[in-house]
Amino acid sequence: MRIIMRFPGGLAKTFTMSYDDGVWQDVELIRIMKKYGIKGTFNINSGRWDKNEKSPSPDKITYQKAKEIYLDNGMEIATHSVNHPYLEQLPSAAAAHEVLLDRISLEKNLGIIVRGHAYPYGSWSQDLIKTLRQCGIVYARTTVATGKFNLPETDEDWLAMPATAKHTDPKLFELGEKFLNSPSSARPMMFYLWGHSYEFDEAHDNNWELIDKFLEFIGNKDDIWYATNIEIYDYVHAFKRLEFSADCSRVYNPSNQTVWFMNDKSLVSVAPGETLDLSSN
Repeated sequence: MRIIMRFPGGLAKTFTMSYDDGVWQDVELIRIMKKYGIKGTFNINSGRWDKNEKSPSPDKITYQKAKEIYLDNGMEIATHSVNHPYLEQLPSAAAAHEVLLDRISLEKNLGIIVRGHAYPYGSWSQDLIKTLRQCGIVYARTTVATGKFNLPETDEDWLAMPATAKHTDPKLFELGEKFLNSPSSARPMMFYLWGHSYEFDEAHDNNWELIDKFLEFIGNKDDIWYATNIEIYDYVHAFKRLEFSADCSRVYNPSNQTVWFMNDKSLVSVAPGETLDLSSN
């Protein structure tokens, strides 16, 4: 018997974005993302944000504005360390302090729970993975771009996640077309796009126009689930928690969300707490 995960609604594909540093250009990027039904994750260095809500700096985001910019628009906020150092070059205690202090500051000031991370400079090590796990981080993105659409498989893979591409990739639209045209009968696929939104201002070839065109190209598709990084992580792990009988004739969903999969016969959805007889499907 084949059991193949499907995303919410029975979809085979998901698209997500991950952008770093928490800069004002995120406002325009999110406006474009929302126009095309796209969600993503923004990785924040809380030590670089303005804490003065009464007289904020014109070039720094405040926590009050962060709620409007990110959370009210359905985006995820994740850690990026307090001060953006090369974390793997620090002693473990210092690296943990950078990540934990960032997490605590974001959670306290925004009223959320933060479980994701992006490595500053994309720099990481096996020891740093252990440190992040101890800090309660469940996934972490590198700056590696593979040009592929694979999902992480192991818990360690989730803590050293590559992307599919950066928005500056000259093959960006070629990758997007390959993703859109890949058959939905295959294993589940994820297109993961990353970058820094300030790069759109620095570019000489009008990258704001480029990102608008690409998100229009990839967005608002009925067969793609648009999600934040943590939503994808939680859904994949809800699927992994499904409990099957020895002959796979029954399945129980202990998670708090509906989970979808393909078996040999059909598309199946299992509600939270439901035990389902698959022999009649």
